[in-house]
Amino acid sequence: MSTTPDTHNKAMVVLSGGQDSTTCLFWAKQEFAEVRAITFDYGQRHAIELDSAIEIAQLAGVQQDLVELGSVFAKLSSLTDSDQKIPASGTDNGSSSGASNSDGQLPSTFVPGRNILFLSLAASRAYVHNCGAIVIGVSQEDFAGYPDCRESFISSMETAISNGLDRPIRIVAPLMHLNKKETVELALTMPGCLEALSLSTTCYNGAVPPCQECNACVLRAKGFAQAGVADPLVVRTSLTGASTHAR
Repeated sequence: MSTTPDTHNKAMVVLSGGQDSTTCLFWAKQEFAEVRAITFDYGQRHAIELDSAIEIAQLAGVQQDLVELGSVFAKLSSLTDSDQKIPASGTDNGSSSGASNSDGQLPSTFVPGRNILFLSLAASRAYVHNCGAIVIGVSQEDFAGYPDCRESFISSMETAISNGLDRPIRIVAPLMHLNKKETVELALTMPGCLEALSLSTTCYNGAVPPCQECNACVLRAKGFAQAGVADPLVVRTSLTGASTHAR
């Protein structure tokens, strides 16, 4: 009898509670027989996304691990430092162009090492739960200049993780070569995904309704507009009058 774990059709999804990770969760449910989710509390100001991730995992019917990372990223980014203002899209520190700002610096919302740590911890849980793949919603087509959203980074991490665990674990990034319009179009093909997106949180300010000023909000709104689809989150919040803000 073989002692090799059956990992072929099991996946661990890194679920932040945002648009991209939610889309990836529903994509994974179509592609894999068994799907789990892992969500990280890393002191992000928009902590409302944790509530979104919990609701979305429940809606999708997947088991979820919530990992608290404490203050490991405290003060390293405007996303983890309440003393810094979240920059508006189009400014140097809130670039929507997918490039560094005019000073050659990454946007202030970049959290150094975040995806390195997330993928390492996801790999640990994937190993324990015999998942042969980690699914993550990064894209080098629509990113804010973050180097840890590039295909070269994902490929390198896949090699390092598989070597470090002595077991092949793929890192799958289904949105890697899609822009936000194409991501919305993909979501439309998957039952239940739009409903889940109505619960998602993208806004860096953690605002409900979305602030529509930060880079994340601007990119999301642009994608839905180009796809000719009303954003289900905006529709839901306009109907319910829900309102909240970052911690």
